[in-house]
Amino acid sequence: MENDSEALITIEVIYALPNEQELITLRLSADCSVEEAIYQSKVLSRYPEIDLNINKIGIFGKTCQLTDSLYHNDRIEIYRPLVADPKEARKNRAKK
Repeated sequence: MENDSEALITIEVIYALPNEQELITLRLSADCSVEEAIYQSKVLSRYPEIDLNINKIGIFGKTCQLTDSLYHNDRIEIYRPLVADPKEARKNRAKK
C-alpha cells in the first residue's frame, strides 16, 4: 500500500530518432523535477549523444526548464538539435 506522505505520479520520458523512438514510463515522487526524471529514466545511458546543456527539453511540445515540476501523466520530450534551418528546408522543398 502506498504511503500518503509520498505521493507518486506517472510520467513518460520520450526521445525520438529518425528510425526509432524510446518511450519510458516511470512512477516517481510527486516532487521530482524534469532533470531528476530524465536521470531516473536512464535514457542518457542508452543515448550518450543527449547533452542536457544542449538538447532542448519540453513537456507536451512546450519547452521547459530542467528544474520545472512535474504533474501526473506529463510527457517529457527530449528534442534533437535541428540539422537544417526549417525556413531553408521549406524553401528547398518548395523549389522542387
